[in-house]
Amino acid sequence: MQPYFYSVSEFIAMGKHGVFVWSCWAITVGVMLAFVIYSRRQRQALIKQLTIQQARQAQRTAKTSTPATSAPATKQSH
Repeated sequence: MQPYFYSVSEFIAMGKHGVFVWSCWAITVGVMLAFVIYSRRQRQALIKQLTIQQARQAQRTAKTSTPATSAPATKQSH
């Protein structure tokens, strides 16, 4: 069994196709990293929006759940 490449420089040259091969690898890794970074930022933005929305909803429910003091209490007799 013989190795396909006898040295590291032959491996990097890839039989004179190294520029194409390594540029494809670089583009692929770059796109994947960009996707990961984009996804993380979108997730952080979504969490921030949901936190703000939840706080607003809590404020609304706190305002509407306070009893009205101006209404007279009615007493029922049996």
